Amino acid sequence: MQPTPAHLPPTGQRPTGAFIAASWVALLVGALVFMAGLWNSDMPLYEKGYYFVLLAFGLFAAVSLQKSVRDRLEGVPVTSIYFGLCWVAVVLAVLMLAVGLWNANMDSTTQGFYAMAYLLALFGAVAVQKNIRDLAPFRAAQAASERDV
Repeated sequence: MQPTPAHLPPTGQRPTGAFIAASWVALLVGALVFMAGLWNSDMPLYEKGYYFVLLAFGLFAAVSLQKSVRDRLEGVPVTSIYFGLCWVAVVLAVLMLAVGLWNANMDSTTQGFYAMAYLLALFGAVAVQKNIRDLAPFRAAQAASERDV
């Protein structure tokens, strides 16, 4: 399936406002709660840095994987090496979080807190990227129709 050119009306379904809002809320709540937990923790600064970098790496990896999957579905060329690296990055980010939490000196409730906030942030990032991609043809069609008026 090729991307819809800007001069043609979009063929897909537009995401609802509720799903767009829920996606942004998931991303922001997950990331901000994860960072608030780091800020308020008594772990050393290098350990806080490790978890913060894992959040940034995980968010980037998840968005990159979502974009690669979507590009392939739309017929946009994505090399197998890059596609594989995206998968490796997402798996590595989640695995590194799991290993870090497993070896951390914190109770299981706190470990679960970090794990759930992290996964919520990753899900939110993927959903926000999907919505941005889904809205692009609608915005292009709207801009084209406004130019024609």
